[in-house]
Amino acid sequence: MLTGRRYLLAFTPEQETLAELIGDACRAVWNTALEQRRAYRQRGAFTGYVEQARQLAEAKKDFPWLAEAPSHTLQQTLRDLEKACKTHGTFKVRWRSKRKSPPSFRFPDPRHLAVERVSHRWGRVRLPKLGWVRFRWTRPLGGRVRNATVRKDGRRWYIAFCVEDGLVELAPNGKAPVGVDRGVKVAVVTSGGWMCDREFFTPGETIRLKRLQQQLARQRKESTRRAATRAKLARLNARIRNRRADFLAWTANRLTRDHGLIVVEDLKVKNMTASAKGTMERPGSRVRQKAGLNRAILAKGWGGLLTALEHKARYNGSRVVRVPAAYTSQRCSACGQVDAKSRESQAVFACTSCTYAGNADVNAAKNILAAGLAVTGRGDLAIGRSAKRQPPETRAA
Repeated sequence: MLTGRRYLLAFTPEQETLAELIGDACRAVWNTALEQRRAYRQRGAFTGYVEQARQLAEAKKDFPWLAEAPSHTLQQTLRDLEKACKTHGTFKVRWRSKRKSPPSFRFPDPRHLAVERVSHRWGRVRLPKLGWVRFRWTRPLGGRVRNATVRKDGRRWYIAFCVEDGLVELAPNGKAPVGVDRGVKVAVVTSGGWMCDREFFTPGETIRLKRLQQQLARQRKESTRRAATRAKLARLNARIRNRRADFLAWTANRLTRDHGLIVVEDLKVKNMTASAKGTMERPGSRVRQKAGLNRAILAKGWGGLLTALEHKARYNGSRVVRVPAAYTSQRCSACGQVDAKSRESQAVFACTSCTYAGNADVNAAKNILAAGLAVTGRGDLAIGRSAKRQPPETRAA
């Protein structure tokens, strides 16, 4: 199976400058090629990777800074753009901003990569144009390298190897199924009553984060002090992201190890966390409350948990199934009655039809599990409604 291995790079000052230049070149190629694709589409024409790669080779004669970047990284940028346009549509693909998009580029050909272990703590990799670069050897590669991606996270640079580890997906482990509800108050709640949560911010970090954001808002753009404040914010946010990633990986490993089927809601997190500001003609309502909810959802890492579950399931012999999220929090898991009044609060569910009462998140997880079992029993893909096994006229009255 293909898996990832991420390591901390130790660039020299010259290598870091060149890496910044390569990242800038890849971003410029992405934005220029996307603009060209949109211009072609607007007049009813089309251009693809082959034509843009040919034009890129010609552009290097007029723009020497393009020639300083490895050709494979620029070509890979065009391939990634073509894949994104085919998947999402040309006009839905986003531009890459210098401020919001950290430098990132990929070396797709393993023949141009060489990895060696130097000592107990250090290894090195040979990258085109960059030469030999040291990295922290925190764990073995565990397989054959397929490609490598260099990315800047905060003020640090990392390299991620895509590795063919030689393993195969395990057979179903035959363990009990479980429904998983992702929440705001508690990150993960299962149908069995297990609750797992973690605070990713310490009280001191919460105060410091707010203070740094206030400083950033007051400082003049492009000033030295503003750049220093942004660097402090980046380090603090990176620490918080690492805690969240550790929590999600640990939780996903435990769930897939202990259960053979994990059922989750098919949530559209991107749509759920969209801003409620609206427009000048149609302004939104309860904008501050919606912004707080958006931050809470993103802080719990709902999307990251699903990604971690699908990754760990390959190694632990389990299966992840998505089911529609409609009415899972309003339906009674005992009698099936749907009533919004049954959910008395964020944590309490008391059915208005029967005598069932319990934790609202556990009740939702039980409904999610029931929906997953019904779907997998019919053998469909858990997206949308299941088809009937037999036509209505053949069923007994």
